Amino acid sequence: MKKYCYSMKSFGAFLSMLLLSSGTLFAAEGPPPIDTGNTAWMITATVLVLMMTLPGLALFYGGLVRAKNLLSVLMHCYAIAALASVMWVAFLYTMAFDDQGGDWLGGFGKTFLSDLNTGWEKNYPATVFVMFQMTFAIITPGLIVGAFVERMKFVAVMVFTALWLVLVYAPAVYWVWGGGIMMKWGAIDLAGGIVVHATAGVSALVLAKMIGPRKGFPKQLHPPHSPGLVMIGASLLWVGWFGFNAGSQGGANSAAGLTMLVTHISAATAALVWCLVERLKTGKTGVVGIATGMVAGLATITPASGNVGPMGAMVIGASAGVICYFMCGFVRHRLKIDDSLDVFAVHGAGGILGTIMVAFLGAEGVLGGTGLNTNPETGETFSSIGQLAVQLKSLGITIVWSAVATMIIVVIIRKTVGLRVDEEVELEGLDSAEHGETAYNFDS
Repeated sequence: MKKYCYSMKSFGAFLSMLLLSSGTLFAAEGPPPIDTGNTAWMITATVLVLMMTLPGLALFYGGLVRAKNLLSVLMHCYAIAALASVMWVAFLYTMAFDDQGGDWLGGFGKTFLSDLNTGWEKNYPATVFVMFQMTFAIITPGLIVGAFVERMKFVAVMVFTALWLVLVYAPAVYWVWGGGIMMKWGAIDLAGGIVVHATAGVSALVLAKMIGPRKGFPKQLHPPHSPGLVMIGASLLWVGWFGFNAGSQGGANSAAGLTMLVTHISAATAALVWCLVERLKTGKTGVVGIATGMVAGLATITPASGNVGPMGAMVIGASAGVICYFMCGFVRHRLKIDDSLDVFAVHGAGGILGTIMVAFLGAEGVLGGTGLNTNPETGETFSSIGQLAVQLKSLGITIVWSAVATMIIVVIIRKTVGLRVDEEVELEGLDSAEHGETAYNFDS
């Protein structure tokens, strides 16, 4: 009897070990255990990035236009957010992040998020990653709104956004972040100097040129109707940008902390430098100016925020405050393009500038830089010149494609739904004519 009991105990121990081993094996093959800290941070970062568009960007742009066009800007941002969200779930996410595709376009194995229940991103659920990246797809076409305010048909805005997300944004995401060609080259772009700001800025410039200037451009333009709204919107952008950049580190770690720090330093430095330049040029320091300078600093640090140190961030911010300021005048007076809210000068030029500067300021030991990427051919860290070559090659392809695709989209819209509102509608204001509402009803 004792032998029987001993045998049963041995068999039970063996069975327990077998089950434990099987469980361990299963766990190793399944998703990793969830890190609640990283998950909480990524959810928070997602909320912050969505806040950048709604209401941050909407108020920032809305305050810069005339009162009779305020609601049209809010409507554009709101509708773009809804449209981009639905398209992201349907097929944009798989185009951007299914690495089963080739070098230039993702696969379609994740259409309608078909494998989302089993997918994890690092040690937080894939649902959070999908939502986080969705907010980037929302704000990027939203940035382009600033180029055509007060004169583009609402239906044209929606068609342009849909086509642009498919032809420009999703491919660019795949090239840089989703396993595509530029990721394989070793391009540096933590949060969107190439993917977000270069694409949106270049497309905004092309669209503004093709749609034509507002009446009275450039000498008889009206000032912003509400600098107060501009400041409120810009402040929301500043706070939300911490989710944009630090959230792109993918976890609550030291890298995210440094990214948040350099993001803030660049924004603050650019705001002060912009004020100084504006004071020297005009004798005034305006609310709109300091807010715009701050945004320029944020756009410029975005691609470099994972590689530069605090001193490097100051250099980037100061460069943004000077170069983006003068780029506004260059686009308006030299190129004679009515990029109404300076999308290219602030976001396009800023994103391009930061993408180039990271090759030097991101090098280890240079003003606190943490290091450049690895050369996939040699396995060694890029030199600054080698990294610069990759950055310029990636920028060149993205800029050219963004411009060409935008021209194609505008031609399609002109031949179908029409691009620009009638002159009478433009004079009346888009709020009333396009949406049947007015922003301020003082008689009610």
